[in-house]
Amino acid sequence: MAYKNLDQEIFLQVQISNLYIRKRGITPKEFVKLDKECDVLEFLRDGYETFHLTGTQGILREVEEYIALEPS
Repeated sequence: MAYKNLDQEIFLQVQISNLYIRKRGITPKEFVKLDKECDVLEFLRDGYETFHLTGTQGILREVEEYIALEPS
């Protein structure tokens, strides 16, 4: 059962990362750099229990707000 939840968390991370990349017009390499600076993927993993009940656009807004709050 733990693997199923992990798969769903990873799917959410990939889905939202892809949306963010397309919306911002950045490359995957630039997203990786952003993740290293702001821990975006960890933010998504930590918030999975709440996020998986939210629509993708709502999650994307949460990620954008989170990134804006993170010191660069």
